[in-house]
Amino acid sequence: MSRSREERGEEETRKAEAKVKKTGKPAGGARGGITAPVQPSEDLASIVGSDRLPRSEVVKKVWDYIKKNDLQNPKDRREILADDNLRKVFGTKKVTMFEMNKHLSRHLAA
Repeated sequence: MSRSREERGEEETRKAEAKVKKTGKPAGGARGGITAPVQPSEDLASIVGSDRLPRSEVVKKVWDYIKKNDLQNPKDRREILADDNLRKVFGTKKVTMFEMNKHLSRHLAA
């Protein structure tokens, strides 16, 4: 006989609580990781605002800024041509979209 979705969820919660007690570390998932709010640096706050945000929202706001200001290289859309604000965050005039998160992480505090 299969268990209900609610019973499976309760079991997962019990397992997570047991793991937290055993290891002393917080559980992952919705309580931490990518959804945990981070504080942007002053330089990054000029783009995304100074409020604490989940990392995913920071990346989304940076992309909104890039698209709004037409900062993608027209010949290679994977390349970002930084303006003065982004140059403070990236430290260079050009970065690829794959390098962007590495640069952003230097400007985010837990």
